[in-house]
Amino acid sequence: MSSILVVDDEPRIHALLSRGLEQRGHRVLGALDGASALTMLRASSVDLVLLDLVLSAENGLDVLADIRREHPALPVIVVSGVTDVRVRVKTLEAGAIDVVAKPFDLVELEARIRRHVGADHPLADGRFVEAGGLRLDLSRRVVTGPGGTRPLAEREVALLAYLMRRVGDVSGREELLKAVWGLDFDPGTNVVDVSIRRLRLKVPGLPIETVRGVGYCYVAG
Repeated sequence: MSSILVVDDEPRIHALLSRGLEQRGHRVLGALDGASALTMLRASSVDLVLLDLVLSAENGLDVLADIRREHPALPVIVVSGVTDVRVRVKTLEAGAIDVVAKPFDLVELEARIRRHVGADHPLADGRFVEAGGLRLDLSRRVVTGPGGTRPLAEREVALLAYLMRRVGDVSGREELLKAVWGLDFDPGTNVVDVSIRRLRLKVPGLPIETVRGVGYCYVAG
């Protein structure tokens, strides 16, 4: 059973999600604002956060930044009525693992939740991935290599695991956007390149090569 924190200032949304997700076996907690959400996260073990982007008292992106700062590996799915693609891209670049539009279909939302915390999670195939002198712990979300052990964010783990499992193969940006970010289109952002740069900064000697005009390749040696 997954534990999910819903951060939304609409009681109707809380009631809908609590009823629907609990029927599907999840435990649901609720917060009306960012301060309450952070207090709950400090006191309770949560597997995933559902965050409304438009809150009456604050900007959802600010709340997302606070959650990322205190809980860098915690998956956050943003639920928003904002349809502007630029806002969606900004949200993903700020660290959300997914963006779901309001009004949402509960079946689709639950499937997206399950993709990140349940059996459908792309990291669910074994706990460790090893290649090129690195050992990636999918459970603890750390990578160990010649430079020591470094913690990674959830999206960074998913990206590195995807590339490590395809040693020697070139993965294009559109492929990575779909596999790691769940996007079936290119939003015109460099989110893949930014994530690769972050990984290279965190993991000295990271054996990921840039294939100009195509994508990235993990090389084993």
